[in-house]
Amino acid sequence: MLKTYLTIAYRNFIRNKVFSLINVLGLAIGISASLVIVLIVRHEFNFDKFEKDPPHLYRVVTDMVFFGSPIHNSGVPAPLPDAVRKEVSGIDEVIGFHRYNVDPKVTITKKSGETPFTINHQKGIIFADNNYFRLIPHSWLAGSEKRALDEPRQVVLAASRAKIYFPSLPVSAMIGKQVIYDDSLTAIVTGVIADIQDNTDFIFKEFISQSTITAPGLQLKRNYAWDRWGSVNGGSQLLVRLAPNAQPAQIESQLQSLEKKYDKENNNPGSTRNFRLQPFDDIHFNADYDPFGGNTAHKPVLYGLLAVAAFLLSLACINYVNLSTAQSTERAKEIGVRKTLGSSGKQLIFQFMTETFFVTCISLLVSILLVPVILKIFADFIPADLHVNIFHQPYLLIFAFLLTIVVSLLAGFYPALVLSRFKPVSVLKNQIYSSGSRRALLRKSLTVSQFLIAQIFTMCTLVAVKQIHFILTKDMGFQKEAIINVETPFLFNRSGQADARRFVLLNEIKQLPGVQIASLGGDAPASDGWSSNDMTFKDGKKNIETDVRQKYGDTNYLKLYHIKMLAGRAVKQSDTANEYVINETYMHILGFQKPTDVINKEISNIRIVGVMADFNQESLHAPVKPLAFSSEMGNSWMLHIALRPGVAGAESWKTTITGIEKQFKEIYPKDDFTYSFLDENIARFYQSEQNLSQLLKWATGLAIFISCMGLLGLTIYTSNQRRKEIGVRKVLGASISQIVAILSKDFVQLVLLASLIAIPLAWWSMNKWLQNFAFKITISWWVFAISVLFMVFVALMTLIIQTFRAASANPVDSLRTE
Repeated sequence: MLKTYLTIAYRNFIRNKVFSLINVLGLAIGISASLVIVLIVRHEFNFDKFEKDPPHLYRVVTDMVFFGSPIHNSGVPAPLPDAVRKEVSGIDEVIGFHRYNVDPKVTITKKSGETPFTINHQKGIIFADNNYFRLIPHSWLAGSEKRALDEPRQVVLAASRAKIYFPSLPVSAMIGKQVIYDDSLTAIVTGVIADIQDNTDFIFKEFISQSTITAPGLQLKRNYAWDRWGSVNGGSQLLVRLAPNAQPAQIESQLQSLEKKYDKENNNPGSTRNFRLQPFDDIHFNADYDPFGGNTAHKPVLYGLLAVAAFLLSLACINYVNLSTAQSTERAKEIGVRKTLGSSGKQLIFQFMTETFFVTCISLLVSILLVPVILKIFADFIPADLHVNIFHQPYLLIFAFLLTIVVSLLAGFYPALVLSRFKPVSVLKNQIYSSGSRRALLRKSLTVSQFLIAQIFTMCTLVAVKQIHFILTKDMGFQKEAIINVETPFLFNRSGQADARRFVLLNEIKQLPGVQIASLGGDAPASDGWSSNDMTFKDGKKNIETDVRQKYGDTNYLKLYHIKMLAGRAVKQSDTANEYVINETYMHILGFQKPTDVINKEISNIRIVGVMADFNQESLHAPVKPLAFSSEMGNSWMLHIALRPGVAGAESWKTTITGIEKQFKEIYPKDDFTYSFLDENIARFYQSEQNLSQLLKWATGLAIFISCMGLLGLTIYTSNQRRKEIGVRKVLGASISQIVAILSKDFVQLVLLASLIAIPLAWWSMNKWLQNFAFKITISWWVFAISVLFMVFVALMTLIIQTFRAASANPVDSLRTE
C-alpha cells in the first residue's frame, strides 16, 4: 500500500512540475534557514552547562546608583569573598578570583643560555585558588587539583596555552618550568589541565595562585585594592554555590549587611551600592555585566532568528496549502473514482499526507544543499567557534527529521482533509463547487497572511536601516574621521613612576609629514570604557554632588577632536588635575545658564577654566552625561593622531601609519604595535543593531520571494481556471491590458489589505525598539508608503508575468473544446 501511495505521489509531482517546484523551493528555504538558525540558537543557549546543578550557581555582581545614574559592575570589592566565606550562611562554595589587570608580557626561558621566548599582551590570565576547580571542572593532565595553587608564585596552565609555551615537552615535563609575567612576576608551573570543550564564558588559560597577590616584594595588593571595601573592580570576581534550601533573597540580604558593616568609605547620601546574585545562565546574555571579557549574546536577536525561521516555514506551508486546495478541482474526479471503488476517507488522507511527506523529503535534500548559502546569509550571527556539519552532528539530523514530520503535518493535513471529503456523487455530476467559496476565502486569508508577514519585515527593515544610518552619521559633537588611536604600554619603573617614553613617542610622531596633529590622553571622546568620580559644587546655600564622567588629555586633545569651546580656555598641561573644562550638561546641573557665569567657580576644590559643547561619550543609546576634562597626564596612555588628508588618500595614510609603527618599535621594541580608526570603533557600538538590520534584510528578501512564488502559483492556477473566460472576453473585444487588470485586481486588493494590517503592527514594534536609543529618528509616514508601493509593485510584476501570458493566448485554443 505504501509503495502505491509513493508511486502516486511521484506521478503527481512530475505531472505538476511548476507547482512542485514552487512547493519544493519554498519548503527548502524554510527548512534550511531553520536548520542553521536552530544550530546558532542552540549554540548560544548551551553556554556554561557543564555543572550538574546550575540553578544553585551564581555570580555576585554590584549595582550602584550615583545621583540617579545606575551603574552595573560584574565585580565586587576584593575583600568580599573572604568575608562571605566567614560570615554568610547558606552558601556551600565560595570562589573568588581576580583577572590580571592588563594583558601582560609573558616570557619563557626554556634552557640556560637560550634566547627567552616572549609573547606580548597575553590574555586569559587570572589569580585563583584551588577552590576554583571545584566549581569550574577541568580534567587534570598533570599536577594535583587539591594542592596546585597552595603557595605564592605558582601557576596552572591550560593544555592549549602549555603547548604554546613548551611545544616540545610532554605534559609531565612541564611541571617545574618557569613563566615570567611583565619581567617582574616569576611563577612555577604546578599543573596542566585540559581545556573546556563545551561552550563556556570561562575562557581562562592561566591560573596564578591567588596568594601571589599578597606575596612580599611584588606590590600587587595596591593594584588590586586588596583591602579596600570602597573600590569595585570588574576584575575581582565572586562565584558562589548556594546550599540546596537557600534562597537568593536571603543571601543578598546578608551580603548587604556586609556592605553596611565594612564599607566605611561610602558615606555619600547621593549614592547607593547593592550586591546581587546573577544566575549562571544569565552571564552569557546580560550585557550589563561583563562575561569575563568575552562576548554576550542578545536574546532578542536569538528569538528574532527563531521567529524568522518560524515565519519562513509558515510562508512555505501556506504556499503548499494554497496550491493544494487550489488544485482540488483538478483531482476531484480521481477522488470520486477512488471513493466509488471503496477507498475510505482515512486512506485518502494517508495518501495525500504521503504526497506531502514526499515533497517535504525532496525539500529537505535541497535544503541541505542550501545550508552553505544560508550560512553566508547569517554569517554575522554565527559565532567564530561554531562549525556546521550536518552529517557529524546527530542532533541536527534528528531535528531535520522531526522538522520534516512537523512540516508535512502542517502543510499536508488540511489539504488532505479537504480533498478526502469530496462526495463521489457530487464529483461525478460536476457539483463540487458548493464549498468553493469557503476554500476561496481560506486561500485569500492565507495570501493576506503571507504578504502581511512580508510587509511587516519590509517596514521594520526600512525603519532599522534609517535609524542605523542616523546613528552612524549623526554629529556626535567631535571629529571622528581620519583619526587613529594607538595605546602605549602601561608601564611603571621600580620606584612606581609612570614610564615617560610615551612623551618621546608623541614628539616623534608629531614630526611625521602625514600627521596633522597628535595628542596624548585617556580614552577617545566616545568609548566603551569610562571613569567617573563624585564631585561637589558649593553654591553658598547647598552642596550639589554629582557623579561626573572624566576625560584626560593634553592641550591638543580638544583641538584635535574639534570640540567647541563655549567660554573660557583650555586646560594647561599638568601631571595632576588642577583645572577643569566642563561640558554644557554639567554646567546646567550646577544651575548656570550662561557658560561665562561658571568660569572660575570650583568643583571639589578645582577651578573651572572653560566650558565646552556637549558631545556623546558613549553610543547614542545613552544620553550625554556631565563631564569634566583635565590634563592629568598620569592617566594618559593613548595617542590620538589625526591623519593629514593626502592626495593619495588611503595609500597616503598607509605610509603614515607605517611611519608611526616604525617610531613605536624604536621606542618599545618588545611590544606589539596596534592601532584602530576611531570611526570604526564607534561603528562597533552598534554591531547588534547592524546584525538586526542584516537579519531583517535577508528575512524580508526570503519572505517576499516565498510569497511571490505562492502568488505566482495561484495566478497560474487562476488563469488556467479562467482560460475560457479570457477567450470569450478577447473575442468580445477586450484588450490585453484590460484582461491583465481583471485578473490582477483581486490579488492586488489582498496585498493592500495585508499592508493596512501590517502598518500598525510594524509601527508598534519599531517604536518599541527605538526606545532603546536616547537619540533616535521619528517614524515618518513615507516609510510605510514606500513599503506598500514596493510590495504592490513586486506583486504586480509577479502577476503580470503570468497574466500577460494568459491574456496574450489565442482565444481559439481556449474555446475550441466548446
